Amino acid sequence: MESDEGSRREKRSPQVRIFESDEELSTALADYVAQLSEANVKERGAFSVVLSGGNLTKLLRNLTKAPYVKTVDWSKWHVFWAEENVVAKKHPDSNYKQAKEGFLSKVPILPAHIISVNHGVPAESAAEDYEFSIRQLVRNRTVDVSRSSDCPRFDLILLVLGSDGHVASLFPSHPVVDMESQWVAAISDAPRESITLTLPVINSAANVAIIATGSDVAMPLASAISDDLLPHGSHPAQLVSPGDGKLVWFADASAASLMAAENS
Repeated sequence: MESDEGSRREKRSPQVRIFESDEELSTALADYVAQLSEANVKERGAFSVVLSGGNLTKLLRNLTKAPYVKTVDWSKWHVFWAEENVVAKKHPDSNYKQAKEGFLSKVPILPAHIISVNHGVPAESAAEDYEFSIRQLVRNRTVDVSRSSDCPRFDLILLVLGSDGHVASLFPSHPVVDMESQWVAAISDAPRESITLTLPVINSAANVAIIATGSDVAMPLASAISDDLLPHGSHPAQLVSPGDGKLVWFADASAASLMAAENS
């Protein structure tokens, strides 16, 4: 069974969709992504989607099955990364490796449309190179442009909530959370070298979905949708609020177990 619950916060009213099982969440997520893909391909002729790490690839598994594997116009997809660890592409911690093995290799996305991060250089260089790649695709309108800033307006950014409230590689109270001048930032101190999209880019997206699964994210989920704002930067997920887009949460029952208490 699925239920929806809205936030009372005036600045944003994200939809929170709660599912009793992992399979129900995965099915709903596939339908949600497929619908956005169809709408954007019809409107713009392209679909720009941003993937994250964690268990996202596993939860996208239903997109590799019928009917989606045949009905989605995969040739129009352009795939990006909200975060990537600066390790070899074949390293177990590579989000690219995980996504390729569990999702990308099972659907007919054009290899040239998968915009991977440069894994053979330091994090700072990887961030600069990746931002340059995104800027090129914004310039040729493969990726739309935000109406209110110079940031890219990705059609969909998929994020995974961490047990400390982080999303992408935006960790609590880290200086990168406040970064506004760059689209892509390097993280060199916690927990490993990585690159991440910055908050202004995330909040410029047309659609953002945050996935929360497991009891270890129950508290950060309840805090993220609470009316009570935590100190700035201490809970990055709470700062995700698309200025001219839509935010939706996909949560399983374990992750949502504290929501009623927090929002009563």
